[in-house]
Amino acid sequence: MTKVLDSINSPVDLKKLQPSEKLQLCNEIRDEMVEIVSQNGGHLASNLGVVELTVALLSAFNVPSDTIIFDVGHQCYPYKMLTGRKEEFHTLRKENGISGFPKPSESIFDSFIEGHASTSIAQAIGLATAKKASGNRSKTIAVIGDGALTGGLAYEAMNNINTELKDLIVILNDNSMSISKSVGRVSQYLMGLRNTENYIQLKDNVKKVLHHVPVIGQPTETLITNLKTSFRRKLFDGTMFEEFGFNYVGPIDGHDLSEMTKIFSQLSRTSNGPYFVHVITQKGKGYTLAEKNPGAYHGVGSFDLEKGNPDISLADSFSNTFGRELNRIADQDQSVFAVTAAMKYGTGLQYFYHSHKDRFVDVGIAEEYAVTFSSGLAKGGKKPVFCVYSTFLQRCFDQLVHDICLNGSNILLAIDRAGFVGDDGETHQGIYDVALLSVLNNFHVVSPSNYSELIYWMNKLIRMSGPKAIRYPRGKEDPLLSDYVCTGKDWDLIRCPHDNARTLIITYGREFAEVQKAANMLDGNGIHCDILKLNMIIPLPETAIDLIETYKRVLFVEEGSYRGGIGEQIKAKISTEPQFDIIAINDNRIMQASVDRQKEMYGLDANSIYRYLKETSDEKET
Repeated sequence: MTKVLDSINSPVDLKKLQPSEKLQLCNEIRDEMVEIVSQNGGHLASNLGVVELTVALLSAFNVPSDTIIFDVGHQCYPYKMLTGRKEEFHTLRKENGISGFPKPSESIFDSFIEGHASTSIAQAIGLATAKKASGNRSKTIAVIGDGALTGGLAYEAMNNINTELKDLIVILNDNSMSISKSVGRVSQYLMGLRNTENYIQLKDNVKKVLHHVPVIGQPTETLITNLKTSFRRKLFDGTMFEEFGFNYVGPIDGHDLSEMTKIFSQLSRTSNGPYFVHVITQKGKGYTLAEKNPGAYHGVGSFDLEKGNPDISLADSFSNTFGRELNRIADQDQSVFAVTAAMKYGTGLQYFYHSHKDRFVDVGIAEEYAVTFSSGLAKGGKKPVFCVYSTFLQRCFDQLVHDICLNGSNILLAIDRAGFVGDDGETHQGIYDVALLSVLNNFHVVSPSNYSELIYWMNKLIRMSGPKAIRYPRGKEDPLLSDYVCTGKDWDLIRCPHDNARTLIITYGREFAEVQKAANMLDGNGIHCDILKLNMIIPLPETAIDLIETYKRVLFVEEGSYRGGIGEQIKAKISTEPQFDIIAINDNRIMQASVDRQKEMYGLDANSIYRYLKETSDEKET
């Protein structure tokens, strides 16, 4: 049987289809996404929910002259398949393949790189303003999820809406889910809205008629507008978006392709915006397991189509080891609170949630608020633990400076996904947290290498007062480190068997495994190296500085940013002159690939470390 999808090479082809063919196309897109994501991993549930919405948008608007901005970008898979990338879709999230997020360098149909939430409305307002100033009457469309709508930047943007931007359209994809279930007053507000049916068509038709009625036309239009506003405010609890300056439309069934296409087509022909269109979708639609548990199918690794996503119950990971231990600590300490920004499952907090709902707080996609809220908890004598991905910690630097450090707030940051995260691409790599936190004088930061160190330092930090953080990578501990005994010291010195090393390799976190492998390889070639493993990386341990200065040669290996990293800071502190080299990440665009491959790219795997020291060594040490 010929697939409709095979005939689609651009949105122009899509516009030629009959309604029945478009419905078949939606089913084919879902089948293709489930198949590829089950092999490659990716964001499944959100993309399953926007298939009809995407088909309707591309049927009604003329991209790329009409600009579509996705927020968050992980709902763009159907869009990519329908804008000339279906043949490459099997390379999704793979090295040299297509990105899991919008990427302008990949296609003219993508407008911005979008990996973090709540940005689209601000970008759309800026772009629409530029178009208006240039006399460009094309549409600018922001597609924002209800989870992203919990972020403060979305409201900063709406607070600055210019009602003269008549060709601006904001579409809310409301699936009652962010990454974890949507929370807060915004979610409750959206639940109360009801359908306006043929509101757009009626409003535009009335305006057209009245504009042609002499004398009484304009006053009557004004009167009707005022009556309409009053009526809608009584009938709906949907005034917020109109108060911002939008013409509100919806809610609309986000899986009724015919209705959405009709409404979007009307919007494409009118210039009476800005419009705010409320579309209701079902996250995970079309794949039963994702429909039943959409949170677990937000971001997945490869999985068996019949059995489902193994990450749902993955026990062997840093995230779940952390989550189980925090739950145990909270059993004994009633002052411990767990705070998350819509990442309950991703950070392993499902255990805490089930046992301590009264001390579990999900703030939605609002990391800045989470930090400042935690400072308030701390002021009230509680012990907040804010669990956040390294990449999302970047969003709240100002709050860390002012609300945590200046106040000396007793907060523990649990920084998940520290270091390389693999196929998620350049927007999600966790390489900046160390550089950011190192400039904050009163922070204590620990980077454990295995589960036993994670558990030990969690308990120690919880008992410490003031700002502190524990950072750990995505996935499992390295088998080489599973038996490494936690010393509880700020740093460990691992001497080579020959006890005559003139070279010192310094590292921390999971990179310790690669350094150990490299040191063993070097020893077999007559180059003897000691290893300095930092556990407390901020503040820098002064006693370790004294030790470093006793070596002839020092190599610092760091799975983090070169600029502002620990290696750069130690090099600045060295008073004597050992040869001091650094292998770290000097690139802010880390391409998608497996973690092992990313280590190879940046010289952080054992073989690269071995070759570097072997090729630059003056002579073999005996």
